[in-house]
Amino acid sequence: MDRAFFWDKIAERYSKQPIANEAAYQKKIEITRAYLRPDMEILEFGCGTGSTAIAHSPYVKHIQAIDISSEMIEIAQGKADAKNVKNVTFKRAAIDQFRVPDQTLDAVLGLSILHLLDNKEEVIAKVYKMLKPDGVFVTSTICLGDTMKYFKLIAPIGKFFGLTLKVFTMKELEDSMTGAGFEINHQWQPCKGEAVFIVAKKTG
Repeated sequence: MDRAFFWDKIAERYSKQPIANEAAYQKKIEITRAYLRPDMEILEFGCGTGSTAIAHSPYVKHIQAIDISSEMIEIAQGKADAKNVKNVTFKRAAIDQFRVPDQTLDAVLGLSILHLLDNKEEVIAKVYKMLKPDGVFVTSTICLGDTMKYFKLIAPIGKFFGLTLKVFTMKELEDSMTGAGFEINHQWQPCKGEAVFIVAKKTG
């Protein structure tokens, strides 16, 4: 079972699930908005059913929101239409194939996605190239290397459904960011075992 098929199959059910930690999600939204401006061009990859892109849409000029699942994108577009959101463009695409000219984006969001990628380092480097100087990369990532006991429980499930859950620690994620040229401006983890939230700024 490939990844797109998996997410297509669960899209409807996923869209109806409550956020696991609503307070943490709202704090991440709030922190992100401190970096947003009305003239910004933003990309969100792995946008899912579009809730975060739609939440940020009043604070920026335009958001390109992509996901590998056509079903997720269809649900996201329906949400945007229902709320009359006009400045978010939803598109089925993977970050690997997605192209924008270098140094044209003000911010990139990659939320709950880096730990699902086979080529995390390449994607981080690609995001760095996309961003303008001082642009920010906002991520929320499960660092399974710090919580191996949880990984042992979910890895077989992920493998069965064609999902590759990558194991790395928070320190390794930080090193990936700084190694690509980013400077970590903000880092927060609600509690041990939960995703680490990072805002990294492009330097140079």
